[in-house]
Amino acid sequence: MIVVHASVPIDPDRREEALDSARDLAERTRAEEGVLDYAATTDVSDPNVVRFFEWYEDEEALDAHQRTDHYREWVEALPDQLDGDVEDLDVTQFVVDEAFDPNADVDRE
Repeated sequence: MIVVHASVPIDPDRREEALDSARDLAERTRAEEGVLDYAATTDVSDPNVVRFFEWYEDEEALDAHQRTDHYREWVEALPDQLDGDVEDLDVTQFVVDEAFDPNADVDRE
């Protein structure tokens, strides 16, 4: 499994446009094969920072996502919506047993 986290500071004057773009990207990405989940949300303490949390089955799914038209269109539009640099880009690969079920009940005694 591949997990990606990125923080994107958005221009307050372009906030609605940037949020609409992030929502559209997230919705379209969740429909891709190999995407386990994809979330775009504003930061709790700064409404002008969008945090992306992405989960992919494997590196091939991440690569396929980055080749989609909707991702490339989002990347192309992003510089006009930014208020600073993309921060905290973190990509982590986890080796997960085939029997792993992320939706399984967890005993929290």
